[in-house]
Amino acid sequence: MFKNKTLLISGGTGSFGNAVLKRFLNSELKEIRIFSRDEKKQDDMRKCYNNEKLKFYIGDVRDYQSVRNALFGVDYIFHAAALKQVPSCEFFPMEAVKTNVIGTNNVLTAAIEEGVKKIVCLSTDKAAYPINAMGISKAMMEKVIAARSRNIDPNKTTICCTRYGNVMASRGSVIPLFVDQIREGKQLTVTDPNMTRFLMSLDEAVELVLFAFEHAHQGDLFIQKAPASTIHDLAQAVSELFDYTKPVKIIGTRHGEKLYETLLTKEEKTKAVDLGQYFRVPIDERSLNYDKYFVEGTQNFESIEAYTSHNTKRLDVEGVKEKLLTLSFIRKELGLAN
Repeated sequence: MFKNKTLLISGGTGSFGNAVLKRFLNSELKEIRIFSRDEKKQDDMRKCYNNEKLKFYIGDVRDYQSVRNALFGVDYIFHAAALKQVPSCEFFPMEAVKTNVIGTNNVLTAAIEEGVKKIVCLSTDKAAYPINAMGISKAMMEKVIAARSRNIDPNKTTICCTRYGNVMASRGSVIPLFVDQIREGKQLTVTDPNMTRFLMSLDEAVELVLFAFEHAHQGDLFIQKAPASTIHDLAQAVSELFDYTKPVKIIGTRHGEKLYETLLTKEEKTKAVDLGQYFRVPIDERSLNYDKYFVEGTQNFESIEAYTSHNTKRLDVEGVKEKLLTLSFIRKELGLAN
């Protein structure tokens, strides 16, 4: 599947890009291109991996031509470039639009023009029933992906999307913050102890993208089932792993935060295909000629529940500790062998 192929990762200097590299650097891929705007992180990666297979392209998804210039000879794209910090997007919503919406459209346009065979775009649980600028921009990104996928030949280019929840210990995750607070002897700060979040590792995020890559039809959305916990239990689990006894400090919710996250909406669940560990949501292939699709009667939405961090499998403190111990970041901080 990947033999002698070229893969480009947009936003490739982030947590996801590094996880993909660890998985594929010794694979049969001919070349892996890292496309990002951060020259310092690119230089750090170049020195860290020191691998001829790895190529670096400085550019910004907001700039169509810089994307196009990086796509010559590319077979596949993992599109991970995004603004994803909820509070900062609340204060600068147009910046989220430029990167998450316009930037994604630039990537798709350039990829189609260059004949890229397959594109997997990374979305977030905050795009389902969004209430903040980051989630709204990602929801619009998903709409752009769906719209573009309706108008291209799947035999030439296939576009699909993955949606997942909090990636533990990634950039922006609360777990490294908790560890830093422990190292500094401070109280662990929690916004709302009853807030729930999905829990998945970077490796699981990569597996979801690979599953989508292998099984996607044009315009599909893939969602990985994941357990969740309350933020209080997560903080408690981190404290217990580090034998830390200072009490948790409640600081109140930040701008744009939700009490719980949704991975699969009620509307999507009516047509989702349950694949065991994953849901596949096929694209709505109807046109604007709605009269052609009219059928008598309506589906009963009352019996259908959205898939949320409140109703998924809930981990207790011990369960969260087990999950945390699968993370290389936590094992390294605890001085345990990976």
